[in-house]
Amino acid sequence: MQQHPAFIIEGATVVFADRLAPASVRVEDGRITAIDGARDEAIVIDGRGQMLAPAFVDIHGDAFERQIMPRPGTMLPVAPALLETDRQLAANGIATAYHALTLSWEPGLRSVENGRAIVAGLDQLAPRLTVDNRVQLRWETFCFEAIDLIRDTLAGPRLPSIAFNDHTSMLLLDPAVRMQERPFEFDPAYPALEPENPVFADKMAERGKRAKIPAADMVALTRSVWERRSEVQAAIDTVAALGRAADAPMLSHDDSQIETRDFYRGHGARISEFPMNRRVAEAARAAGDFIVFGAPNATRGGSHLASIGAADMIREGLCDILASDYYYPAMLLGLARLLADGVAPLHALWPLVSANPARASGLADRGVVEVGRRADLVLVEWPDGGVPSVRRTFVAGREAYRAVPAGH
Repeated sequence: MQQHPAFIIEGATVVFADRLAPASVRVEDGRITAIDGARDEAIVIDGRGQMLAPAFVDIHGDAFERQIMPRPGTMLPVAPALLETDRQLAANGIATAYHALTLSWEPGLRSVENGRAIVAGLDQLAPRLTVDNRVQLRWETFCFEAIDLIRDTLAGPRLPSIAFNDHTSMLLLDPAVRMQERPFEFDPAYPALEPENPVFADKMAERGKRAKIPAADMVALTRSVWERRSEVQAAIDTVAALGRAADAPMLSHDDSQIETRDFYRGHGARISEFPMNRRVAEAARAAGDFIVFGAPNATRGGSHLASIGAADMIREGLCDILASDYYYPAMLLGLARLLADGVAPLHALWPLVSANPARASGLADRGVVEVGRRADLVLVEWPDGGVPSVRRTFVAGREAYRAVPAGH
């Protein structure tokens, strides 16, 4: 790795784990080597009037899909889409990103074929990327065709995470049952629509657009996939065993029942991603699991799916991590909204987007401003009463992004 000159960021207010305080931070060979140390021959970066904090660790972000498919059915080449996504990450202070790469039986954007192209694209582009781009293998449990790709990616250069998703059962859920209260997916009495039901055909129309196939073909495909239901638990056993063997972080997604959380915890998934009601979050907390909510939820003051609010969960001690979900700027904007609403002081909020997702992901080298840690840092301009914005992002001590305002 190329060595960069030592530098010191002076004059900024630093977000430490237990306080905000003015301090100088020295960086050398990609690591923080001193707090309030000597200048020596180091380059000095003026941080006056700004906040210096740990850069963000994004445990789940799927906004990259908009670079690949900016309009429904309109696909663009993978390589330029990933390069553009990387720039957006750096500009939003995200130094480590787990791209929520859906591996589905649907053709098109979320297909296994496209997933393989994205994993290969990240490998090929690695020397040109500015931040640590990883993947969350967001596996649809009915998609058995993805298991070989999961195995290959686990053996690759950047350990991915695995998220267990069952949007197939959610797709078939009888609309009389609230999604947030649906039974455990393997309940024999699961209230599924019959695929012949006209309501089901209506639900398939939008899916067909994303998959670039006629609605009738989408109906037929979904019917055939639903017939796999009896084999899904064995497939989950296989993927979970692969994840445990690789020591990959594992998550379950949209848990609606304590039984669901218990099932996936039993398979080694110790992260509950977007639990859909309070009792599941409470059960996850009681078991010592990590709990993830969306930063857009915090930014907007509520969930776009009418699920529980992130701010309430943070107040109640039922949220450890905020993820960008579908909007990268929400990691900083969510902190600003939570601070403005008096949910907690900033130093207590910042671990939601840095130290905690790093710890949950097994990345012990980053996420806090401490001597010896990787120098993943962000300088933020945060005027009183104004919208905060990222001015510089450092990844392992390397400047990944800089924005100089017009007034400077």
